[in-house]
Amino acid sequence: MPGLAIALVLISSVGHGSWNFLLKRARNQEIFIWLTTVTNSVLVLPAAIIFSIIYPVNLSLGWIFLLGTILLHVLYFVFLARTYKHSDLSAGYPTARGTSPMLVPIIGVLVLHESVSFIAAIGITMVVVGIYTIYWWQNPRHIIRHPTTLLKNVGSRYALLTGLIITCYTIWDKHGVAYMHPIVYVYIMFVGVGIILTPYMLRMHGASQIKTEWALSKNRIVTVGLLIIFSYGLVLSAMRISQISYVAPAREIGIVIGVILGIVVLKEPFPLRRIVGSSSIVLGIIAIALSP
Repeated sequence: MPGLAIALVLISSVGHGSWNFLLKRARNQEIFIWLTTVTNSVLVLPAAIIFSIIYPVNLSLGWIFLLGTILLHVLYFVFLARTYKHSDLSAGYPTARGTSPMLVPIIGVLVLHESVSFIAAIGITMVVVGIYTIYWWQNPRHIIRHPTTLLKNVGSRYALLTGLIITCYTIWDKHGVAYMHPIVYVYIMFVGVGIILTPYMLRMHGASQIKTEWALSKNRIVTVGLLIIFSYGLVLSAMRISQISYVAPAREIGIVIGVILGIVVLKEPFPLRRIVGSSSIVLGIIAIALSP
């Protein structure tokens, strides 16, 4: 994995873990995440115009990928908001993010015909094992014997659905950024998501709740919006210079960031499973980085 791709992914992971932490602390997660798309549609417009001029947009096929990523991200933001409404950060985040690195390399090899080295395969496995250790080590035998237990919990259901959507848009966007600069691509996605979700938010929550959320959280909303476009733009840039089978697992170092924020800021406990799981993720990232 190229050194530049590693650097982009690691920086992105810090931003990603941070904005998920801020989203979890929101009063109303659905309104909060929608308002980030609306504010980004305004704040990032100048940068999107500049990048579209420097890097001309190819809409011959690009519009298909834009439409697809908008629809996928509508589901992603709604499912993620509901995940944090019904579960803790330390449970929902690893579950949602853990589904993707397990599925993406498999699809990358079978569908995109990418090749994965032995060292990288070990690293990917360590990342996946680390993610699931953080969340499921508490009672692994019960999970193995009764896997449907997870589906009985509302938070777990939404976290798994979020992970499935992450898998879909990761592979989809790998092709989408071939037609335009990542910043332009992500910006148009935000505009589309904001427009589509507006009627839903007004109907489900009402104007008064939206105004209240903005009054209480406007600084954090702007911060999260910028962190999302910054962090995902870096991941898309990494995908342009490295294999998706490497980038997808490597970006999950953000789970470690989330665990640290939970310990330091939210004062969550730090049992052995989180130490072992976080260490496995870090070692897996190193193995991916060292792979040819």
